[in-house]
Amino acid sequence: MIAGHGVEPPVVLRREPDRHAWLAWATDTARSRESGLEGLERSGAGRCLSVTRAEPPTIKPDALRKALRWVAVAGPPPSVQGYLAEILAVHRAQASVAMGAGDLAERLRRAKEMPPARPFAAALRQRSEAGLAVIAEIKRRSPSKGILDADLDPGALARSFAAGGATCLSVLTDEQFFGGSVDDLLAARRAVELPILRKDFTVCVADLCDARLMGADAVLLIVAALEDDELCQLLGVATDLGLDALVEVHDEAELERALAAGAQMIGVNQRDLRSFTVDADRALALVQRIPEGLVAVAESGIRGPDDAARLADAGYQAVLVGESLLRSPDRVAAVRALGRAAVRERRVRDEPAPRSLRGSP
Repeated sequence: MIAGHGVEPPVVLRREPDRHAWLAWATDTARSRESGLEGLERSGAGRCLSVTRAEPPTIKPDALRKALRWVAVAGPPPSVQGYLAEILAVHRAQASVAMGAGDLAERLRRAKEMPPARPFAAALRQRSEAGLAVIAEIKRRSPSKGILDADLDPGALARSFAAGGATCLSVLTDEQFFGGSVDDLLAARRAVELPILRKDFTVCVADLCDARLMGADAVLLIVAALEDDELCQLLGVATDLGLDALVEVHDEAELERALAAGAQMIGVNQRDLRSFTVDADRALALVQRIPEGLVAVAESGIRGPDDAARLADAGYQAVLVGESLLRSPDRVAAVRALGRAAVRERRVRDEPAPRSLRGSP
């Protein structure tokens, strides 16, 4: 995360050395100088950007935050590539502003004073005793599929999903890349009594506070987007605020990190966020490594009842589905069909996973 906005130079911004970072470095040096910063420099092997203050005692915090918004701030771990890196750069830039605004303590206080959240993970666990739990997603568009429903009415859609038997809802609040908004979540919450996951790119404590304040009951934490210390911190704060956390993984290495951090609800995303390809076999293998007692959720690439039944038979207690429901002519019936699958007890394996599932060394 961004260092404090004190006077000690330099501020180091971690960022993967991709074209987006260096484009920002090349085009925004002049702007940063105008904002009171001396300039941007590469450091080490090129995985950092270093910002040196020209005259530390005279730089105003607003000027510093303005300059940081113009560059790729505190980027993702080096393993993250493609569109996810671009999205995270934007969200971390926003986080630098939010965390430096000086009102974090007040946000935390207000978030802790919110009425109790609706039990998200408990609802999934209870429903899975009778059949597969469905987390139905309210999403206007995605970077991979484009526009899904340009005229989406989040309240009406929430009611349709509830009528079909959805256990929980997931609502996209990212505006720039997914067309979502806080208003979408608020409308869905007013329309139904189901627990709601704020589906966004959570990278700082301020994001958790905002989620709680807007009425979310759970948040998404993407392991590929966070360092280990960040993941542990965010899980701890989420618990303190009464939020459940769906911790998303893509391979065994990320699953091990999630478990080490204390995750209680694991989401296995069948779609690789770097290439957009869906690997259903990977999801089937990874579920066998999620310990009993934890909630296992399969995400992405679930086209209909057959896919849902296969995942339930492997031991997933819930599926998170968006695109196939949004494209269905009868969304109530589509949700109902997904929930008919019976959940089988997970067959947990202890031996090492195949090499293809282990992720980057």
